[in-house]
Amino acid sequence: MHTPVRFALAGFGAWGKFHAQSIAGNPDAQLAAITAPSEASREEARQLYPGAEIYADSLEMIAQSDFDIIDIATPSHTHREIALAAMRKGRHVLLEKPMAITLEDCKAIVAGARQYGVNLAVGHELRLSSQWGEIKKIIERGTIGEPQYVLVELSRKPYRMGASGWRYDQSRVGSWVLEEPIHFFDLARWYLESSGDPVELHAYGNSRDPRRPTLFDNFSAMFKYANGSYAVVSQTLAAFEHHQTVKVSGTKGALWAAWSGALDRTLEPEYFLKVFDGEKLETVKLEKHSGEVFELREEIAQCVEMVRTGKKPVATGLDGLWSAGLCLVAEESIRQNKPLPVGDMLKF
Repeated sequence: MHTPVRFALAGFGAWGKFHAQSIAGNPDAQLAAITAPSEASREEARQLYPGAEIYADSLEMIAQSDFDIIDIATPSHTHREIALAAMRKGRHVLLEKPMAITLEDCKAIVAGARQYGVNLAVGHELRLSSQWGEIKKIIERGTIGEPQYVLVELSRKPYRMGASGWRYDQSRVGSWVLEEPIHFFDLARWYLESSGDPVELHAYGNSRDPRRPTLFDNFSAMFKYANGSYAVVSQTLAAFEHHQTVKVSGTKGALWAAWSGALDRTLEPEYFLKVFDGEKLETVKLEKHSGEVFELREEIAQCVEMVRTGKKPVATGLDGLWSAGLCLVAEESIRQNKPLPVGDMLKF
């Protein structure tokens, strides 16, 4: 019988609470400590998780509590300091996306994991999805041939404000492109892995609200590879509910997948995955629900295995660096109104 893997959780906001539920619900994990931002949230944590130590400050929690891995679900601008403090203590890290809001900070986190010999998993949980992850398996089986084009698109209503409105404060959020399109850059790059690394990116964006012109309600980017394959990532927050689409075409066939719910955390979503191998069309039966709440549970299970066996996570620090980097290049492309090389800027 294994001893449960001890998790410290930094952050107990809306999404942090889902992290807490997923850790507590895993029989191989123990929620050992929690940092919560306000006295009200700390009291809620005490009531819900009486076995966990509750802290007001993440650095204090790292210094004083005993844990195997820290799960960081705090606002993005705080990630570097918290991750490096845990790494210096020799603890493994699960880091919510984006890794950080600058390339410098992302690279420092990756370097820290190497320096201190710890494992770093980045929260690109869509890779663990019964739906979006199945697409990767279909591509790898060669069902649609060599992938040449990927579209990942989202239509939804505006983002939640976040604790103390951090998601609408550019100094703390960094960019809305780093919020959700980052997942889509990650998926598209994952699906086109056989094409190598992207070489050029061009992006566009606009906003409904003149008070925040660089937090884009509508955003689209296209990035291409040296072999001619390319991807389109697109999002609008000027819509309703939560509707995501993925299309991939290859040298032999194509696939189309979609997911819809009233919210991104809907527990009973609608979804499908259709695959055309060049001759016949098939609707793939998914064995598990698709959705970020379900994928988060898979992510915690993956981290348990990572701590116990050293198994490489499905999304590594370098994957996190690439996805954040593509978002930041997209922001710069919009500012300069032209395509930009990706090149060595994202290589570590």
